[in-house]
Parts: sequence; C-alpha cells; structure tokens
Amino acid sequence: MGKHISLVASDSFKLGAYRADPSEPAKGGVVVIQEIFGVNHHIRAVCDRLAGEGYAAVAPAVFDRQQPNFDCGYSPDEIANARKFVANPDWAAMLRDVQAAIDELKMDGPVAIMGFCMGGTIAFLAASKLGGLSAAIGYYGGQIAKNADQKPKIPTLLHFGDKDASIPMTDVGAIKQKRGGDCEIHIYPDAQHGFNCDERGSYNEPASTLAWRRTLAFLQRHART
Repeated sequence: MGKHISLVASDSFKLGAYRADPSEPAKGGVVVIQEIFGVNHHIRAVCDRLAGEGYAAVAPAVFDRQQPNFDCGYSPDEIANARKFVANPDWAAMLRDVQAAIDELKMDGPVAIMGFCMGGTIAFLAASKLGGLSAAIGYYGGQIAKNADQKPKIPTLLHFGDKDASIPMTDVGAIKQKRGGDCEIHIYPDAQHGFNCDERGSYNEPASTLAWRRTLAFLQRHART
C-alpha cells in the first residue's frame, strides 16, 4: 500500500519518508511520527492502517540527520542502541522535518499529526509550534510533562498507560493540571509503555483497540474534509 518518498525541510535538508494513500480520494492527511526505532515495520503499518481508513499518511524519517534509513526492532540490544538518538535530541531540527511532512500532505485536506513515544512528544510540540495542522494525537509521549507549559493551538488528544514505567502518573497528573482544559487526555488501566504496538511484549489489546477507536473519532471530528 505504501511507498518510500523524499521530503525537503526548510533548511534544504533532504530526508526520507514512508507514504501510504487510500484507494479513494483522501478524507485528510496524517503525519505519523516514529518512536526511537525509526520508520520501522510498526510505523509503516500504522500508516497503512490509516490509509485503510481513508487518510493519506506520511511518516518522516526524523533520524535521517543522524543516521539515514535507521530502522530497528525491539530486542534489548536494539532498544539500547536506539536510545542514542534521544540522548540529546534536536527538537528544532525534527520539527523542521515534521513541517516538511505536513506540507507534503496539505493538498489532501486537513492535516493531523500522530506520534508514539518520542513521536508523541513531537506531536505535542508540533501542536503548539507548527503551522498547517488541524489536530494532534500523542501516544505515551515521555517528554510532554516537561513541555506542558506549551499551549496547543489545535485540538489535541493524549493517550497514556497507567503502568508505564517511563511516564509516572505524577507526570500525567501534571499534564492534566496544566493542559486538562485544552487537551483530551485518556489513561488506560494496566497499559504499559508501547501498549499500541502489537510487535512488543507491552502490547495491550484492549487499550490499543480503545485508543485507536478514540483516535479515529478524533480525526473524524477535527481532521477530515
């Protein structure tokens, strides 16, 4: 369903991306932002799934500035290696790359952004800092609490698991306190970090199913023609 494409950021950097398009004219577009594992099979599958729901989806390779075409799985060694990319993240550069993906989709109707883990934080930052978006969705964004003073300019939906070892409930409470008035926030019982990914041991089918249903309803309300 999908294909690999190239994007050009505002500083002329050329990066890769994965794009999936629906068989019919798109309802809108969704930028999908990776975890630390690159635009891997799971992220491509999310794009394909969105295309199946009628949305054009683009996942920019936001690690291309550090290591082009990075893509890995979830073994302990792979996870340890992937962490190097976020030891000192250049959020500004990644947001430039995200803006290129937004611009790629603007001809397809309203554009939303959806991110997972690191990508969930980027989706939240994009909601407050970037243009051309109509909605943002973040799954278990670990740095959202540190950036919770940023006010999203667009409707924003956030998903968290209450058993997430990376994101304590105190962080989610701080996000709710600061952003509860302008973000829709859901907490999923017994869900760990990465609960949406059916390729990880932390996959939680009930949480994933409910979060996806809420995500599609959110897109239906805020990001479709």
